[in-house]
Amino acid sequence: MELRQLITFKTIIESGGFKKAADKLGYAQSSITAHIKALEKELGQPLFDRLGKTITLTQAGHHFYPYALDIIALYDKSKQVINEDETPWGDLTLGVSESLMIYWLPDLIKKYMERFPNVNIVLKSLNYENLTAQLKQGEIEAAILVEEPDWSPHTLTINELKRDRLELISSSSSTSHTLKTMLVTEYSCSWRPHVNTYLKQADSSDMKQVELPSIEAIKQCVACGLGKAMLPRFVVEKEIENGEFIKESTGELNQEIGIFTAVHTNKWIGPNLQAFFNLLNTEVSNI
Repeated sequence: MELRQLITFKTIIESGGFKKAADKLGYAQSSITAHIKALEKELGQPLFDRLGKTITLTQAGHHFYPYALDIIALYDKSKQVINEDETPWGDLTLGVSESLMIYWLPDLIKKYMERFPNVNIVLKSLNYENLTAQLKQGEIEAAILVEEPDWSPHTLTINELKRDRLELISSSSSTSHTLKTMLVTEYSCSWRPHVNTYLKQADSSDMKQVELPSIEAIKQCVACGLGKAMLPRFVVEKEIENGEFIKESTGELNQEIGIFTAVHTNKWIGPNLQAFFNLLNTEVSNI
């Protein structure tokens, strides 16, 4: 039993004949006849008495008609429910770079929750070395991260939101002694290669390195004059503007970085994630 057969049956009754139903539905009259014959064969009963050009419902047709209406109405209701399901609700799990999670994402999350209060957001730290596995296995639905501008991973669909740059910063209270200490991120950090390149280019034979587990820890150590560090501009912009941090020259070092979203290539973008991406693209200028 096909929905189109039921709709044809209903339309014949409402319009008063096979030809009128064919005109209304845009079918050839032979198709209308075929629909009814197939339906009658499946039900094992004739639905219409055909007396010349006059058609009337049989007793079986009268009995079947309200059920046909119910099935058609249920189908229409199911489409309505599916469309209502496009409203974000449920869980949204994202993997986010620490720098974005701390210094930019909170405002975005607040706006998202105000617009879509039925979505529960879960934020997870990224495992850069196993990012593809995190996305493929569904541990996270999407990643928002800082990477090299030419980042082009296999099996992932990425979108570059914005370019930024690294700044070499120190505290206004730093001394010549403390400036010979470089505060660095963990080795897996996406911009650690830039730091290593700077150290190779600079006269760093007597420069000490202190590796710290978080960006906030690095900023606090820079603020108290322990050493200098290379961090994204959006992380240190306020401190540079108020004079707490001082920018230092890195010569001709390429300091450009990119801010990306990434999903697995085979990932279906549901309404929760699509709404987040839409808001993200709108707010990206505020990064």
